[in-house]
Amino acid sequence: MRVAGEVLPLALVVTLSPLNVLPVILLLFTRKPLLTASCFLAGFVAGVAAVLTAGVLIADALDLSGSSSDSTWAAVVKLALGVYLLVASARKYRGRPRPGEEERMPRRLEAIAGFSPAKSLDAGLLLGALNPKNVVVGLAAATTIAHGALPRGQQIVVIVAYVIVAALGVAAPIVVTLVLGERSHEVLDRWKSWLGRNSAVVMAALFALFGVVLIGQALAAM
Repeated sequence: MRVAGEVLPLALVVTLSPLNVLPVILLLFTRKPLLTASCFLAGFVAGVAAVLTAGVLIADALDLSGSSSDSTWAAVVKLALGVYLLVASARKYRGRPRPGEEERMPRRLEAIAGFSPAKSLDAGLLLGALNPKNVVVGLAAATTIAHGALPRGQQIVVIVAYVIVAALGVAAPIVVTLVLGERSHEVLDRWKSWLGRNSAVVMAALFALFGVVLIGQALAAM
């Protein structure tokens, strides 16, 4: 399905984002690791799904289907979002730690280690729904789905597939913990250290890649 082929790569931006993965790793070092991390995952899934679903409903209401004379708005939206990702990429890359410097973990991430299951659920929901980068990518995916003029049932299938792929990065540390048990601490600690050191470069590369993809899709549709 062409629409799914355009939407699912966008979900990779969400699933590979260190800012989405690091919180669940930190929660897996708490007193109730699986419970708090699972609550965070549930909230994250709900947040991502809410943004994408709302975006599709709004885009449908604006009639961004491929058969509409206003469908050029879909290309305009993608172009704007692609430019935003390129600007975000440049800012991330400029802000990366220089050789010899150590990247400091954001204070809000350090605080998450003390969250209760209920607070972890709220944190996951807020991150999934309100993280600007997740929202931008979600809007791009919603525009693509609406522009595809799919029947409602197929739209739901694509939305579910997007959410599953977007949540894989958050789910991965939980799966590692379930499989390895106590031995997972060493693996997760290495992941945490690597993501902490390289998060800016990883995000810059992801934003640049998918910014170019969105701009290319927009120009091809104009």
